[in-house]
Amino acid sequence: QVQLVEAGGGLVQAGGSLRLSCAASGRIVSNYAMGWFRQAPGKGREFVAAMRWSGGTTYYADSVKGRFTVSRDNAKNTVYLQMNSLNPDDTAVYHCASDPVRLSRAVGDYRYWGQGTQVTVSS
Repeated sequence: QVQLVEAGGGLVQAGGSLRLSCAASGRIVSNYAMGWFRQAPGKGREFVAAMRWSGGTTYYADSVKGRFTVSRDNAKNTVYLQMNSLNPDDTAVYHCASDPVRLSRAVGDYRYWGQGTQVTVSS
């Protein structure tokens, strides 16, 4: 089992920045995939970014490419999502997710999920 706990959400003005963290505990191994997803009010959960614990290629949704950066600190078992140049369309609950096999953009491919952290961007 893997437990994921997000933190770092809050209220920020348009153009501002936030850094989300996702602390993982349990049986994490280096090839686990780690993803960030978000869900805005009245909308489905959508892919934001993904990478493996072991590093390597990172993947981003087109809507956040160039503004968001995913990274990890293996010593702290924590994955981060640095979000810059935020705009009101980024308002959502942000979830991190993990899977032992698939590095994917699909919600259904991730086995473990955190409870989410709210990000609100005011105009």
